[in-house]
Amino acid sequence: MDPASPLRLRTSICGIDEIEALGDAGVTHVLSLLDPGWPAPEALACLGGHERLDLRFHDIVDALPGLRRPGEADVVALLEFARGLAGAPSVHLLVHCQKGLSRSSAALALVMAQANPGLDADAVMADVMRLRPRAWPNLRIIELGDALLGRRGHLIAAVARCYRARIAVQPRIADAMIEMGRVRELDCALTLG
Repeated sequence: MDPASPLRLRTSICGIDEIEALGDAGVTHVLSLLDPGWPAPEALACLGGHERLDLRFHDIVDALPGLRRPGEADVVALLEFARGLAGAPSVHLLVHCQKGLSRSSAALALVMAQANPGLDADAVMADVMRLRPRAWPNLRIIELGDALLGRRGHLIAAVARCYRARIAVQPRIADAMIEMGRVRELDCALTLG
């Protein structure tokens, strides 16, 4: 959680196993990004009353047989949900996915970019990485959001720089991305930004 986020809302980002720790944090809104068929986390009950948007897609970048990748309709829905927060009093937004690393960090970046259209893309990504240093934002979500928000590739270039920074500190992450079929993110890291 970070009350100083440029979102001007209290924000938290986490994985399923960290939700219970936010039970007393006053979460008012939840953006839940999980695999299709995954049950709603029981831990969400500890947050008390909150509004929630559930989006279901796999944490993939390119189409893979039998898996559902994030689509434009998913990103439109998350941006509409976030737009509704602007007029709400005393908001604490929790964005979570399975591990709190990829789908949630990409979604939070888009929420921040939308709420602050004048904020530089690098500042958006830096804030996400400060909130979740282990983040590896899902490139597909960033690409869709960049187009919908009219960011002209700036969010994509900024996430490429985040990937490069993560690889510099933890080179083995590149092998993990290859194993997960997310080579395009590595290509992005090498060619953009």
